Amino acid sequence: MPVLFSALVPPDDVVAAVAEALGEPDGGLRWEPPERWHVTLAYYGHDDVEARGAWLEERLAGRAGVDVRLEKAATFPGVLWLTVAGTELTPLAHAAGADAEARPYRAHLTLARFPREEPGHAERWTGKLAGFTSRRWRAAEVTLMTSEREPGGPRYRVARVFELDGA
Repeated sequence: MPVLFSALVPPDDVVAAVAEALGEPDGGLRWEPPERWHVTLAYYGHDDVEARGAWLEERLAGRAGVDVRLEKAATFPGVLWLTVAGTELTPLAHAAGADAEARPYRAHLTLARFPREEPGHAERWTGKLAGFTSRRWRAAEVTLMTSEREPGGPRYRVARVFELDGA
């Protein structure tokens, strides 16, 4: 069974704005390529695509699209990320299953990873991106993704897309 998660995928112009704000990434971090950028709603681990898809379809039925905006950078231990603003996002994430996870949901878009014992690697980037704000967009769909380990990082594939109402 593949590893599954649900996510919001930012529109191309938002991805381009983030890439432009970053400039030339360097500095001892392992950068996520723009084609893998997403906002995770819920992580399911190894799961059946059909069963999880049916479950998500039921949980997301009738849910409205949500307004989302990417903002300043921050860090978790070993992770540089962008903050995600959107008041309707947490209820959508909980509907997608985030409330089943042990830690509280924190919407973010991962930009890079670094050794946990070397947090100084990310300081330059949190400063550089402190004033970043993307345009607000209406997320009109939730994507069920598969993640497969490959040399050079995970490979994400779209398993299914769920349209949100009123988007």
